[in-house]
Amino acid sequence: MKIAWRVWKNSGARGGPGFFPPELVVQVKALACELPVRHGVPLSHWSSPDIARQVCQSGLVATISGSTIWRWLHQDALRPWYHRSWIFPRDPQFVPKAGRILDLYARTWAGKPLESDEFVISADEKTSIQARRRIHATAPPQPHRPMLVEHEYARCGAWAYIAALDVHHARVFGRCESTTGIAAFDRLVQQVMTRPPYNEARRVFWVVDNGSSHRGAASVARLQNKFRRLTLVHGPVHASWLNQIEIYFSILQRKVLSPNNFSGLETLAERLLDFQYYWEVTAKPFEWKFTRSDLTALLSKCPLINRVAA
Repeated sequence: MKIAWRVWKNSGARGGPGFFPPELVVQVKALACELPVRHGVPLSHWSSPDIARQVCQSGLVATISGSTIWRWLHQDALRPWYHRSWIFPRDPQFVPKAGRILDLYARTWAGKPLESDEFVISADEKTSIQARRRIHATAPPQPHRPMLVEHEYARCGAWAYIAALDVHHARVFGRCESTTGIAAFDRLVQQVMTRPPYNEARRVFWVVDNGSSHRGAASVARLQNKFRRLTLVHGPVHASWLNQIEIYFSILQRKVLSPNNFSGLETLAERLLDFQYYWEVTAKPFEWKFTRSDLTALLSKCPLINRVAA
């Protein structure tokens, strides 16, 4: 129902010439908490001027400015022009799968502490790393001028970089493959499991996601048949944040691949593999603080997620 608001001098909410009643402020904030499509507005999100326009078109007030709307929303930290992505944990075994990975990071398994000759490896693939040869050479930084990188480039192919991180000793093992797959991943596993101290370890836990090269019970049987000391530990679906190798990949992206300027695939592979040794010189294990208790506390605050995932 459209309402023509009268001037309310004692409302305390200042806006343009005159005053606006507190009821209008409440109604504007409620509007900001709804998606525009609900009101037939062809927008993905509101801005302050959009809300001001909708309020006027709805007959709630004759005129109001976007800055006034912004000030009202700012009181409750409402920012409808922002959005955050999230994903619903649809794995019915989310909690037990995530919990045992968090236990491994805390050096426990099945309620017992890991021995000194037991290791935790986090592994995954970083796919389609392109070698881009810039049309003009990159110019180094100068006083009052940053490094200059040519915008245009020629594509020289791409690698799939497959890597494994020893979580508690900050050691990285990687290889460049033309494509991902079972054979490529198995070569990485062999690369790690045939060298000390992993070849003589009591157990080596491999934390992986659900990629096709190491998915399901078949991968468990295949790898444990080749390496009896290996225990494959799958994380929940859509939970890459649990895999510590992703942290290393983010470092690699920032320090090696941005900006991307390589003369060819051989140069790119050499840089990727050399960085492993460069990083290990000063690297320390990542300070992982999120525990199984933290997971339980987090899920307790999200009843819908807790009901499906627990």
